[in-house]
Order: sequence, then C-alpha cells, then structure tokens
Amino acid sequence: MTKAPTWDRHSILAELRRRGMTLAGLAEMKELSKSGFRNIWTRPNSRVEQAISDFLGVEVEKLFPDRYPKRRSHILASDYLSPSSNGTPTRSAA
Repeated sequence: MTKAPTWDRHSILAELRRRGMTLAGLAEMKELSKSGFRNIWTRPNSRVEQAISDFLGVEVEKLFPDRYPKRRSHILASDYLSPSSNGTPTRSAA
C-alpha cells in the first residue's frame, strides 16, 4: 500500500526541479508575475496556485490544503430572516 505524498513547500519545489522547471520559468511560461510566484508561500494567489497545480498535474486542494476549500460563511442575524421561514433572508425597511 503506497501512501499519498504530503505536499509542502520543499516537495513542490523539488518536483518542479525534477521536471526541469523553476518558479521563475513557470511564471514566464504562464505569463504571470514572477513576484506572485515568489510570494506564493506567504500570500495566497489563486492564479499562481492553479498554474503550479496544472504543471504538476496535482489538484490545487492537495498542493495547498490549508488554503482550500475556500469558505465564505455568512452569519445573518435572526432579525433579517423572513417570517415565512423559507430560508431566504429579507431586510425590513427601518
């Protein structure tokens, strides 16, 4: 039984280099900013993450598991819920 690889900064860079590519080379190939690739380890950038994912052939969620899935949870006050309780929020005029 083989274990799925855990992707971290070093393993991503190592795999890129094994395939004869660097972050700067990938930036030029995808026509994206080199600084975006340089800062990928500290700042999320979905276009850069997707470019790395496409090149390696690995899902972006597996390469950057701490950043995905992107959640946008909204908490609504009960004041805004409609009395019909159909789940759609409505606002009353104040």
